[in-house]
Amino acid sequence: MSTATIPHYINGQMFEGRSAQTQEVFNPATGQVTGRVALASHADVDSAVAAASAAFPAWADTPPIRRARVMFRFLELLNKHKDTLAEAITKEHGKVFTDAQGEVARGIDIVEFACGIPQLLKGDYTEQVGTGIDNWTMRQPLGVVAGITPFNFPVMVPMWMFPLAIAAGNTFILKPSPTDPSASLLIADLLARAGLPDGVFNVVQGDKESVEALIDHPEVRALSFVGSTPIANLIYERGARNGKRVQALGGAKNHMVVMPDADLDKAVDALIGAAYGSAGERCMAISVAVLVGDVADQVVPRLAERARALKVKNGMELDAEMGPIVTAQAHQRITGYIDKGVAEGAELVVDGRDFDASTTGEGCAEGFWMGGTLFDRVTPEMTLYKEEIFGPVLACVRVPDIATAIQLINDHEFGNGVSCFTESGSVAREFGRRIQVGMVGINVPIPVPMAWHGFGGWKRSMFGDTHAYGEEGVRFYTKQKSIMQRWSDSINAGAEFAMPTHK
Repeated sequence: MSTATIPHYINGQMFEGRSAQTQEVFNPATGQVTGRVALASHADVDSAVAAASAAFPAWADTPPIRRARVMFRFLELLNKHKDTLAEAITKEHGKVFTDAQGEVARGIDIVEFACGIPQLLKGDYTEQVGTGIDNWTMRQPLGVVAGITPFNFPVMVPMWMFPLAIAAGNTFILKPSPTDPSASLLIADLLARAGLPDGVFNVVQGDKESVEALIDHPEVRALSFVGSTPIANLIYERGARNGKRVQALGGAKNHMVVMPDADLDKAVDALIGAAYGSAGERCMAISVAVLVGDVADQVVPRLAERARALKVKNGMELDAEMGPIVTAQAHQRITGYIDKGVAEGAELVVDGRDFDASTTGEGCAEGFWMGGTLFDRVTPEMTLYKEEIFGPVLACVRVPDIATAIQLINDHEFGNGVSCFTESGSVAREFGRRIQVGMVGINVPIPVPMAWHGFGGWKRSMFGDTHAYGEEGVRFYTKQKSIMQRWSDSINAGAEFAMPTHK
């Protein structure tokens, strides 16, 4: 059976590219191939960069208020078509439709923030910094910038990047994951309908070749990346060698501490949703429950009961709580981690490998299915604890006190997100101050900041100096210029050989 080719989008046109290379795209709920995505060559990337470079001067000169009006029209179209985007996510990623709706909504938040770009680009002004001299700063766009985004959030993560980049006056090239590429073209269509000029937003589908071409292209001024830590590190180093500004968000191993005084009903709800939502394929998923004191004996049996009862089925069914794993390869990788956890001595309480796919819905028997998996008595030496699994696997670690919990988390190489459930204000305050993690939740399991605050981890979860979106994003996609000015009637006669001062 022939399948349609999912193309690139360059200079306002759909474009299948010069390369004959393609990659199969699946519906993970059915296991069926639904399309073939074009994989860009270096020449295709060159075409996208050329289009973005040609569009940049006029777009950068467009007044910020007019750029904001395009964002407002885009926002209106997003709200009208948000369910279409959500459906595209579910059919290629597998996450349940309600979760996909939430992803789109969080992306819309960033677009709303970008609509305020005239205020966000305001500089500073000081009159009379020296005799007859005024000084001010302004923020100007970088030029052509690119975003390399992961499969797990094909709408939200690109929207961490391109709305602010474009509103600030840059032109943008999106390189989405080839696993679920269709949403990128829906976004491109909505931007065009909003009045965005051709060449300002481009989509290059592809794999490693297209990524390397973007990193090495001299006209690409900045790169934003979200993905695994090894790739984030490589992109950061290679981009820096090429003189680019780089923002590379890597992996995570997010912990949730449950104190003995916590509301255990809420804590169990939080762990189930944060560990198994989106099949654990979130960079902010909770993958380690740190159970303090004797609370483990109360929490683990309740987690086991809930994990066994998860409604795992086709995400388009509205009562689904968890969908399939994104690809057969990911399913195999996650299964390998479960096997290794058993081999290294962790206690396997609930085994997701035993999941019965016949309950997932009509036509879904060949999908990439797995149930929720729960381990107890995991230790820091185990692979299960150390490495990012990116699947529906929750590891429970038992510790005696909050000090041990904090040290455990601080010793981990990742520092993306963390949470603590407690009813003690002093514990919450100490935890927030002492923990070496970029995003912290107190009785909030997935503390993803809102659009105006910015997203980013610490340690090997983040490479670069500015976090994603919010005012940090505006700073990343602009460069500051300082201007000092005086006029001839205030200039003293004669050359000045000493360092200027503010006298």
